[in-house]
Amino acid sequence: MSVIEHDFGAGTRKKERRFRKLLSLDALHEQNVRANPLPYLERASERIFQLEKAIFEAALAGRPPASGELQDDAVTLSKAELDRLLACRAIVDATFAQIQARDDETD
Repeated sequence: MSVIEHDFGAGTRKKERRFRKLLSLDALHEQNVRANPLPYLERASERIFQLEKAIFEAALAGRPPASGELQDDAVTLSKAELDRLLACRAIVDATFAQIQARDDETD
C-alpha cells in the first residue's frame, strides 16, 4: 500500500508567508502578495539597495582617513570595546567584499 502525498498548496503559502515576514508586512498583505507580487518585489529590491548602501558607507567609514585628514584628538577604548569594533569592521568588510564579488559576476 502506498500513500500519495499532496500538500494542497501549503508549500506555496509557506513561501508567500516567509516573503511577507521578510518584508515586515501584516498577514493582511499575504493575499495581495499572491495576487500582485510586483509592488512587493520592488519594495524588497529597494530594501536590498538600502542595505547595500549602508554597508558601502560603513565600509568607507571604517577605512583610515587620508593623510591630510589626521586629527590629534585622542580617544581611550577598552580592549573589549576595541575587539568588538574590529569584529564589526571585519563583518562589514567581508559583506562588502561579497557584494562586490556578486556584482563582478553579473558584469
